[in-house]
Amino acid sequence: MKTMYDIGQLLKKHGTIIYTRDRSLDLMLMEDELRELYDMKLIDVYQLQQGLLTLRNEKINKVEGGET
Repeated sequence: MKTMYDIGQLLKKHGTIIYTRDRSLDLMLMEDELRELYDMKLIDVYQLQQGLLTLRNEKINKVEGGET
């Protein structure tokens, strides 16, 4: 998973669609959902790590872009 689209597609595959119009909240909810999928053994540790890395990079880019 290298893009936000990839994370969205993974979550969608497992029945979760996240869209709140607040990008920060979306990122937090996506992280929680990824952790839950891992806890339920629906994704492996590599998918979890890649997803979390992508989400953290997105958070950093959001801050550097001047958004709050």
